[in-house]
Amino acid sequence: MAALIAAISAVAPALAQDFRFEEVSVEGNRRIETGTILTYAGIARGETVSAAALNDAGQRIRESGLFRSVEIRPEGGRLVIAVTEFPTINRIGFEGNAKINDEELAGLVSATERRVYNPVQAQADANAIAAAYAERGRIDATVRPALIERSDNRVDLVYQITEGGVTEIERISFAGNRAFSDRRLRGVLATRQAGLLRQFIKSDTFVADRIAFDRQMLTDFYRSRGYVDFEVLDVDAELTRARDAYLLTFNIREGQRFTVNAIDIESQISGLSPDRFNEAVRLDPGAYFSPSAVEDDIARMERIAIRDGVDFLRVEPRIERNPRDLSLDVTYVLTRGERIFVERIDIEGNSTTLDRVVRQQFNTVEGDPFNPRAIRESAERVRALGYFADAQVNARPGTRPDSVVIDVDVEEQPTGSLSFGANYSTDNGFGLVAGFKERNFLGRGQLFSVDLSTSQNNRVVSFDFAEPAFLGRDLRFGFGVDYRSTDNDAALYDTDTFRISPSFTFPVSENGRLQTYYAAEYTDITDVDMEDASPIIIAEQAEAGVWTNSLGYAYSYDTRRSGLDPNTGVLLRFGQEFGIGDEAFVKTTARATAETRVLGEDVLLRATLEGGMINHSDSSTRVTDRFFMGGRVMRGFEPGGIGPRDAETDDALGGNKFAVTRLEAEFPLGLPEDYGISGGAFVDYGSVWEVGDLRGRDPDLVLYDDFTPRAVVGASVFWDTPLGPLRFNFTEALQSEARDETRGFDLTISSRF
Repeated sequence: MAALIAAISAVAPALAQDFRFEEVSVEGNRRIETGTILTYAGIARGETVSAAALNDAGQRIRESGLFRSVEIRPEGGRLVIAVTEFPTINRIGFEGNAKINDEELAGLVSATERRVYNPVQAQADANAIAAAYAERGRIDATVRPALIERSDNRVDLVYQITEGGVTEIERISFAGNRAFSDRRLRGVLATRQAGLLRQFIKSDTFVADRIAFDRQMLTDFYRSRGYVDFEVLDVDAELTRARDAYLLTFNIREGQRFTVNAIDIESQISGLSPDRFNEAVRLDPGAYFSPSAVEDDIARMERIAIRDGVDFLRVEPRIERNPRDLSLDVTYVLTRGERIFVERIDIEGNSTTLDRVVRQQFNTVEGDPFNPRAIRESAERVRALGYFADAQVNARPGTRPDSVVIDVDVEEQPTGSLSFGANYSTDNGFGLVAGFKERNFLGRGQLFSVDLSTSQNNRVVSFDFAEPAFLGRDLRFGFGVDYRSTDNDAALYDTDTFRISPSFTFPVSENGRLQTYYAAEYTDITDVDMEDASPIIIAEQAEAGVWTNSLGYAYSYDTRRSGLDPNTGVLLRFGQEFGIGDEAFVKTTARATAETRVLGEDVLLRATLEGGMINHSDSSTRVTDRFFMGGRVMRGFEPGGIGPRDAETDDALGGNKFAVTRLEAEFPLGLPEDYGISGGAFVDYGSVWEVGDLRGRDPDLVLYDDFTPRAVVGASVFWDTPLGPLRFNFTEALQSEARDETRGFDLTISSRF
């Protein structure tokens, strides 16, 4: 023991030894200046330093990342710093990559040519490349940085990549679900099971970040349907034995389903009556509780407060449970929030998009009272633009205690597309299409698109431009030019139509929008077979090309925007176009659609009522003006296959009136989900009638000019493919006329490549 104590006593003075150097020299450096190294060391001549200080100096030089090795040697009154420099990167390359090209990988690498090689940086780059492969479902990909020695202390840095295979999602299952089937819940998720077309579908690969998103999607789905206690307990991701696929299991707890019982508004602000806010409450007693519906009520209350000049109003929902009948009492408590103002809104990351495009998504401006809920809504609108791969909106303290700064950090993504492709429909046959579309034209948030298509029966050229915030307001300005030329195989005439239409669209209520427009349209009937065509068509063609000018409006009401009922949606559209000048007419169209989900939301039911009417000043419409019943309006018939027609030539004449009712259902067929196939059934009932003025022709020459109803029953097969959702309709006419042209099968497919 005495010997040990003596040894420790002898070492201690050595460790505490001080040094004083009259000379400090550097050896081994060829590229890095001696002065730079001495600066890192921080030891001057004549300075007394300890052994610990020498170690710290060596560590500082190593942490510069410039040297492969560093040695500090005291040699009497001389300090020697011996270094071995890292080489310079001559070239950066990639080997073994096929799924991600060199250009994309280069964007992930921070190392640059003609700079000093840093192994820590190279490994970080390798990890970034591996993460990029993992995002594409290749979690087994490995990346190793390798060096190839060159002359003059230079190296080629090569990232050697083993891509591995795609790790698919073989099965997604749920544990703990009773109210909804696995099929319905799988439809909520962004992640998909691997199917027959797994080479094209990228959402069936395992991505950890997507699983986190799926957890939130499931939570929102359940809670919007009254399951307020729902939670995802955990998600088990288990590799198969072959390690080429994952088995995902979402363990969930549904909890009880609650309805809304009593609704009340309570004001804690002196002089502010809660009755003023009753009109904002849309939450219905007896309905299933939904947090989104509560948020919508709060937003409406805050808008009322702003209109009434009540600043800093905060609406706090207080919810009390009634366990006996599984209901909730909701009380909106009106309180005065903190007096905090928005100092400014800072936008970063938008190299192309103008600041004003982002600012237009904020109802808040500098100097306004700070409202956290309004800022969250604005952030969602920024993300919904689709201009940014990522958009983060956060608030931080301002320069004053009563102010905040809103930071908007965005990451831009491509917003334009150039497409060439082919399409097919049973109405028009095969065709070629080409188009250019830019959703953020010149960074101004404007839409610019040009489309061209040609098929066996028609040719279309269209141009569209839209400014979504005209004059900085919630007012959409649109301008469209459209040219259509038809080559009717089923008729003895062709048509040309040219239309120019500027428009304005703006909201008139929470779910309603109104569009007003002007239209200048030219129509002509061409290539009429003067021997065999209908005399009515020949008489209409004699009028040559006709220009019409019109003013119109279109109102739409869509509850799908508000989410009032997650299982039910209503869409209403009503519009009128008024001809002015020599061609005076009124064209009215209307459509009402309602849909709901039943049987655990596995079955979708939809009902649609659609109709239209043209009233011309002299009842002399032409075939280019009248309605025709194509497959989109009523299934089971050829284009122009029903309605008024010439008794002798069989030419379809169209009608000034039409009405149709469509009832349909969509449901699973019990096939494996990876097939992407489901079924449907439908019934269509309607007609088109009334040609109008026959220009002196015998009315008996027109068949089915009165309302003559048709009825069709059919079955559908839906197939989700990378080309788009395909629909196969098999129909049978239950009620038709002798000269109608029926169709027993209908297929629509659209493809781009």
